[in-house]
Formats: sequence, C-alpha cells, structure tokens
Amino acid sequence: MTGQLVQLLDRLLEFSMPHLVAVPILVPLLTAALMLLLGESRRRTKSALSVVSGLVGLLAALALLRWVNAPETGDGPGSVGVYLPGNWRAPFGIVLVADRLSTMMVALTGVVAFAASIYSTSRWDRAGVHFHPLLQLQLMGLNGAFLTGDLFNLFVFFEVMLAASYGLLLHGSGRLRVQAGLHYIAINLAASSLFLIGAALLYGATGTLNMADLGMRIAQLAPADRGLVHAAAAILATAFFAKAGAWPLNFWLVPAYSAAVSPVGAVFALLTKLGVYTLLRLWTLLFAPDAGSSAAFGQSALLAIGLATLFAGAIGIVGTQRLSNLAGFSVLVSAGTLLAAIGLGEPAVWAGALYYLLSSTLAVSAFFLLTDMIERWRNAGMSVAPHEKAGNAPFLAEDLRVLDDVNLDDEAQALYGRAIPAGVAFLGLSFIGCTLLLAGLPPLSGFVGKFAMLSGAFSTGGTSMPAWIFLALLVVSGLLALIALSRTGMRHFWTQPHPTMPALPALEVLPVAGLLAASVALTVWAGPVMRHAITTAEGLRTPTAYRNAVMGARQVPNPAAPAKGPAP
Repeated sequence: MTGQLVQLLDRLLEFSMPHLVAVPILVPLLTAALMLLLGESRRRTKSALSVVSGLVGLLAALALLRWVNAPETGDGPGSVGVYLPGNWRAPFGIVLVADRLSTMMVALTGVVAFAASIYSTSRWDRAGVHFHPLLQLQLMGLNGAFLTGDLFNLFVFFEVMLAASYGLLLHGSGRLRVQAGLHYIAINLAASSLFLIGAALLYGATGTLNMADLGMRIAQLAPADRGLVHAAAAILATAFFAKAGAWPLNFWLVPAYSAAVSPVGAVFALLTKLGVYTLLRLWTLLFAPDAGSSAAFGQSALLAIGLATLFAGAIGIVGTQRLSNLAGFSVLVSAGTLLAAIGLGEPAVWAGALYYLLSSTLAVSAFFLLTDMIERWRNAGMSVAPHEKAGNAPFLAEDLRVLDDVNLDDEAQALYGRAIPAGVAFLGLSFIGCTLLLAGLPPLSGFVGKFAMLSGAFSTGGTSMPAWIFLALLVVSGLLALIALSRTGMRHFWTQPHPTMPALPALEVLPVAGLLAASVALTVWAGPVMRHAITTAEGLRTPTAYRNAVMGARQVPNPAAPAKGPAP
C-alpha cells in the first residue's frame, strides 16, 4: 500500500510540477465555487465533493512534501519550489513558496481536513447551510497562508480563512455559539487591523512586503530606520499572538472552540498553529543572524509569552471537567509549548517543537471529534429511564440463586465475566490514546516530541534559567493534563452508569481512528520525521536558500512572443 502511494505521488510530481504548488489553494477554491452553484438541495453531492476535494488536496500536499525531501530534485535536500502565479518576478509579483516547513504544514492541514470532512458527513453538515463551501474556503485560506511568500497576500489569505471561520463557528446556531462568535469576531478584527498597520509600517521602512526581500533589506537598514522596523514587527507579533492564542490574548479561544461543532473544532486546532507558523517564519526571515543589530529581536518576549501561555493553559486544563473545554485548553498548552520552544532560539529545540506540533495537532483534532461522540452517548443514556434499559431486564429469583452474591452489583448485574461492547471499547481506548498524547506520556509521539525539545534545550543551554523553567512547566503541564483527563475519563467511563450502548457510525469512527493511527505512525517512523524536522530547523536558522530561491525565480517565457534574433 505504501509503495503504491509513493508511485502515485511520483506520477503527480512528474506531470504537475511546478504548478503543483498552487493545487492546495485552487482545489478548495474551485470546489467551494462548484458547491455554491449546486445549492442546498444537493447535500449528498456536496458531501461527496468535500471528501474528494480533501483527498485530492492531501495527495497534492504529500507530493509536495516528497518533492522538497527528494535529493535528486532542485538543489538537493531541502529544495525550495517557487511559483509565480502572475509570472512577475519577486519582489514585484505574487509568490508561492513550497519549502520543508510550508509543505509540512499543508500536509498536516490535509490530514486534519480530510478527517473532519468525512466526520461532518455523518450529521453535522446538516445542522446549517453552506457548511462544506465554508470549510473549503477555510482550507483555501490556510493553505494559501502557509504557501505565500508575500506579507500582504498573507493578510489576504488570513482574511479568507477568518471570514469562513466566522460562518463555521456559528454553524448549528444557539446562544452560546453566537456569544462566543461575537468575541471571536471582535478579537480577530482587532488583530487584522494591527496586521495592516504593522505591514504598512514595514513597507514604509523597507519598500517591500516580499518576505525574502524583507529579510535581506533589514540587514542593510540604516540605524535610524531600525526603530520603525522593530515597532512594526512588535505590532505584527501582537496580531499573530492573538491568532495563536497566546496569553493574555487567549480569553476568547476556549469558549469559541468549545462552542463550535466538533468537526469545526478539529479544523480550528490548525488556526492557532497558523499563528505559530507565521511567527516562526517571519521571525527567522526578518531577524536572522545576518540581520545585524536586529538579529534575534524580541526573542526574550517570545519566550516569556510562550511560558506564560503554557502556564495558563495548564492551570485551565486542570480547572475544568467539560470535555470540549479540555480540548480547548489543550490547544493553549500546545501553543504555549511551541512559542516557548521557538523563543529558546536553538534549532535543536525547534526540531523537537516541529515534531511536537504534528503530534499535538493530530491529538487535539482527534479529541474534538471524540468529545462529540462521548457527549452524545452520555446525553442519550441520561434520557433513558432505568426501566427502559435495553438488555437490562431484571433477574428472576432462580437466576439470583445461581449467581454468586459477590459477582453482583446494586442492580443485580454481573460485575465480571461481562463482554465490553465494541462501541464502548473504541471510545475508551481512543480516550486513553488522546490522554497519552496530550499528556506527553510514553510510548506515543507526544512524549517523543517533548523529549526531543528538552534534549535540544539542555544540549545547547542546559545551564540557562529559561531552559530549566521550560523543563519545569513542560513536566507540570503534562502532569496536570494527565490528572484532568484521567479524572474526566473516570467520570464518563467508570463512575456513571450508561444504560445505552453508543451508536457509532463508520463515518465517525474512521476519522478518529485515522487521526490516532497517524499519531502512532509518527511514533513508529519517528526517525525519518525527526530528520525532516532537524533539516527544517537548520534551514530556518540560516534562511539563505529560501531567500535565494525566491529572489532567483525566473519568469516563464511567453510562447506567443516572437523570438528575438541575434544582436547586430
């Protein structure tokens, strides 16, 4: 199966490069347009289109990921694919850039989106109108933001993504969703305004918004202009901190994510990672070691905010017992961990953080979907009266005399020797898997990512106080997550009777199982994934290859233009 997939990806690369860079953006855009033409009466067709679009986007993302890792393409390992949609050279035209980091994020988006689209076809896409078109537009915005190489186009893709997320958050209606949606819209509109202000200041100081060009021009700035650039960077960082859910701008995140329907919550787990990605991308490009006196600008603030976010998320996760809130605070813990790891400023730590980013996103997305299944089972059980319990008819007197009194509970049911229904077993095992991943316990990928970050921190700066604080908060947050999730798991699976068995459609079981299987695959193939992360981190530390590829991209000659003869 793996060999056939590799052959399929190679064929995609053979026939579609370099245009494949634009496929993750064009496919959801065209799918959304087609869905809007179909109308609301063709919901089954739209559901099928959404799943097919998700599969095509995932295959394209995997093909791009394979291309940037193939040693025989481009400039070797870590090749950078540059696509000029308007055929204008950088920095004058729009640029799409596929490198190791962006393709990894697009592939992660494809996995989560494919799972969420399948899950939504079971029931949630019928809770309102235009669910699938909005989902496709959000994927277009996410993929575009990951692939763009221009700051203004990053803002455009951000707004496309946010406009779609407003509708998705309100999908299903209800007072809680409307209330959380108003807060979500207000904070994101404010962040978008800061984004525009920061971009305008950067353009005024440097004369460009191309990310690669910005990095080169900042190194050549006069000392009198650096203050303006630093102020613009701080304003931009504030906008991205709000989008990443960083403390103290994260008050909106848990209510909004917990109010959204479960497939939307699973996709929303990617939005905070987009904020983290943008901070990492711009910080490493603009304030690289060759940026002169601006090198590593804001590193201490990034570290402090990350540690504060990690602490706030850990306190929140132990202070709630609602499943959807647990998932929301897990997003905060993940964002805080990543921001603090970036703030440590060491490529070895960044490599572990990139691996942890994959693991935590898959785990949180699976947990959002699993939350819906568990709560629906619990609510169905609470609505059934004790005398209506299916399969729980009272024992007869002769039956009671046969059974040992020690093997009976208060309702005269056997305590042991009773088969566990498949649905309960799936929910319980999936919950345990999410607990291990989110708490960072061995042997799954959450532990591998945390161990890699700590190894990188102590191999390069083990005597520094920030490394020790990061270690303490990472261990404490994992312990608190384990306590909170174990307590909630016992309350749902152990202490409360469930008179009904969970009804789990295959369209809901398969996405959760697939996301957890992807997390297990990260553990099994931790070596290749970690090597990819290490090479990615080294490229971020010295972004020369990225800059040269973008600025050196050539226009495609116009085949209709007459050939020029030799010069006289």
